[in-house]
Amino acid sequence: METGDLRIALFSGNYNYVRDGANQALNRLVGYLLRQGAQVRVYAPTVDEPAFPATGDLVSVPSFAFPGRGEYRVPLLLSPRVRADLKAFDPNVVQISSPDFAAHRAVSWARHRKIPVLASVHTRFETYFRYYNMAWLEPVVEALLRRLYRRCDALVAPSESMAQVLRDQRMNYDIDIWSRGVDREIFDPSHRSLEWRRSLGIGDDEVLVGFHSRLVMEKGLDVFSDTIDELRRKGVQHRTLIVGDGPARPWLEARLPQAVFCGYMAGADLGKAVASMDVLFFPSTTETFGNVSLEAMASGLPVVAAAATGSQNLVANGRSGRLIRPGAVSQFAEALQSYIEDPALRRAHGEAGERRSRDFSWDQINQVVADTYIRLIRQKSALNRR
Repeated sequence: METGDLRIALFSGNYNYVRDGANQALNRLVGYLLRQGAQVRVYAPTVDEPAFPATGDLVSVPSFAFPGRGEYRVPLLLSPRVRADLKAFDPNVVQISSPDFAAHRAVSWARHRKIPVLASVHTRFETYFRYYNMAWLEPVVEALLRRLYRRCDALVAPSESMAQVLRDQRMNYDIDIWSRGVDREIFDPSHRSLEWRRSLGIGDDEVLVGFHSRLVMEKGLDVFSDTIDELRRKGVQHRTLIVGDGPARPWLEARLPQAVFCGYMAGADLGKAVASMDVLFFPSTTETFGNVSLEAMASGLPVVAAAATGSQNLVANGRSGRLIRPGAVSQFAEALQSYIEDPALRRAHGEAGERRSRDFSWDQINQVVADTYIRLIRQKSALNRR
């Protein structure tokens, strides 16, 4: 079997209606598979005004707005219309990318027909509740995730550190690594712009501590703001740049009134903004890979990040950045201070990170998923013949 023989039914909770790293990776995967001659049909919630055009054929799945986070939608079920579309498409492999109701139904649909199922894990959903005073729910959610993932034939995780977490949680024991790539045309040190910095009132000699991500509390915004306060208390001179938007933006603007907020940026504008920072500070512990860290490294920045899943497989502690115990505000501040006050250290670690970022080619990375599909189809076919 070749990649061009694949017929993939992909289920996503958010394929293109809100932009994030996970759905951009899925759209890149679908684009790659289509270029290789595979057939792909995507089943996901849709809205009237999505964040970006969907790659490939998108079939709308019934959904409802998530309570308290109305920008997200929860897929409900496989309606008769969706089931009829699935039957007509006749996939030879199914992929789920979010642990929602429709994903559970898709797994049951595939298992009944002896079609292999691959689950891609994009975020640590079970940890989100810590940021909304509901940490008691974490073991319950973990148990529900285990029930879903153990019913799948295999998982793909974005990093070895995340794969090990999944093994430790007994989610599944067949886990491949579907890493992430970086667009070197967008993220490159050459895009640094002093003129752009000046337009924001940032001086050429001021050291700019940057953050870029969707502005939601689970990205560690509390730790980020506490650390910036600690730098200010210590008298460490710097400026702070926030790139991104989201429901927590008003909270962060009130918390850090001195920071420069650029809002949502993408493409060349985002590449220029990241390259124009001097150090990236990203204390999130919910990442499974750390796209933000990789983009900063490709832009020639040292990265100060939480020693958690994702970034710890990218950032070489003490060589291309610093990995700090999650939540350790004083240690984050010390790491940032060392970069702020030592331009030679910033330059050396930024260059090391840029060299490391060259290892991440999107086509090679996405072929890993195609190879996993093919392996699962062969394995399932052999079992079905017994």
